[in-house]
Amino acid sequence: MFVITGFVVGVVLAVLWGLRSSGVRVPEGHLGVITRFGAAERDASGNLTPRAPGLHFKWPWERVVLVSMMEQKIELAGEGAIRTMAADGTSLRLDAALRYQPNKAMLDQFLFGLKRPVEHVSTLFTCLLRNELANVQSSPSPVAHSQSVAEALPQEAGSYALIRRERGLLSTRIADFCRARIGSEHGIDFNAVDLTDILPPDELRDALNAVMQARSSAEAHHYRAESECRQQVLEARQGVAIATARAQASAQELRTLAQALAELAKKQVLGDYVRRRKAEVLAESRLLYVNERSEGAR
Repeated sequence: MFVITGFVVGVVLAVLWGLRSSGVRVPEGHLGVITRFGAAERDASGNLTPRAPGLHFKWPWERVVLVSMMEQKIELAGEGAIRTMAADGTSLRLDAALRYQPNKAMLDQFLFGLKRPVEHVSTLFTCLLRNELANVQSSPSPVAHSQSVAEALPQEAGSYALIRRERGLLSTRIADFCRARIGSEHGIDFNAVDLTDILPPDELRDALNAVMQARSSAEAHHYRAESECRQQVLEARQGVAIATARAQASAQELRTLAQALAELAKKQVLGDYVRRRKAEVLAESRLLYVNERSEGAR
């Protein structure tokens, strides 16, 4: 009796375990690849047959490999930052990021082409970036760019300044190479390659900061002196205009007075006018000096 009961219970438990292991849920944004004893499920042509998001049936001895089809990002920053040497021997540290997503048509290469595809891709990208940076050379006639903080670096910065200026072109070239070579070989669609930061050695950074501060200070002094000179020139012009207006007013007053005196002389009353004005002036004065010699001579 106990043996039969134990057998029945074992069968029930086995059935429940089988039912529990026979269902698989593939989340949204993922694909599921069923493997049977290590071999992936394929169609008659030998291509993988991934399962779409949803609930699917499988046998208990089968396993499911979930693959995220959403955009993924490989961060090469901090401890994983890329350290390389430029063409002029400057040691640089670069923070970069790769944005990619698996290609459904080449899912076989992505899953089973390499044991650690993400690590392999990041290493290959690091080697490619180092090679590109080592080949960046200064050109005698660089392409004109809009002025910015990165492009305003002094010529003494060497390859560092050139790489900072051409970082957009460098990112585009590396992304094109990744799409053409790495993607086709490893089943990855590259969306973008971002060079988030390029850091020089501490000595070069301090020297560049000093140069930029000196340049900013010199420009500030230049603009301040130019402003003061313009203000002085404006004040001088206004002073000249005021003096000219006063001189013209004085000249007009003298011409008017001359005309009035000429009219008095024409009417032969100029002497009377002069004596009258002399008397008015003497009457308003508090102290009068008289030249006795002139009076005696007169």
